[in-house]
Amino acid sequence: MQVAIMLFPRLTALDAIGPYEVLQTVPEHDVVFVGEHRGEVRADTGILGLTVDKTFAEVQSPDIVVVPGGPGSRDLLNGGAHLDWLRTVHPRTRFTTSVCTGSLVLAAAGLLDGLTATTYWGAMEHLEKLGAVPVTQRVVEHLPERLITAAGVSSGIDMAIRLVEVLVDDVAAQAAQMLIEYDPQPPFDAGHPSRVGSAVMERANEYRRARS
Repeated sequence: MQVAIMLFPRLTALDAIGPYEVLQTVPEHDVVFVGEHRGEVRADTGILGLTVDKTFAEVQSPDIVVVPGGPGSRDLLNGGAHLDWLRTVHPRTRFTTSVCTGSLVLAAAGLLDGLTATTYWGAMEHLEKLGAVPVTQRVVEHLPERLITAAGVSSGIDMAIRLVEVLVDDVAAQAAQMLIEYDPQPPFDAGHPSRVGSAVMERANEYRRARS
């Protein structure tokens, strides 16, 4: 089973690498990083590089597609090779999925019209403008439509574990979770804006502005 993880400049690395770590645990999964051109793309910080192994032309029938998010996802919304590829391959995938603002890319490709979907908390209004119905769930499934969207960054790990359950079974999903020792016990209950105070939000927005 071929799993194609889309790469593009200025993506958020964990959006892609989180699902990769989960999905590659299943021996039957052939994971490939796909993009417009072979070679390195730089993540959103400009520090980390990821490598596109195959071009869109070389991956025409993936079983699973994972679209990460990040600042660079905005550059894909007005058309081009990434949206064209998604529209071409989605009718034949078993599941097309997204993490973070990757759902904006799915929506721009016309895959989420009228469907509930999730994204990074700071991009909900953009998702609505693109025709989806934004909800604040961590993972949103539309199994008959073969679409799964995940919220911000780390939620891609949750989505991928659920995807293994759907594709294989719950034992495989639990084995994948255990193999990567995904046992979150964060030191703070600060994983969403609804659970933090003004000082944390102010600092978070300061950091976001510095990276934009």
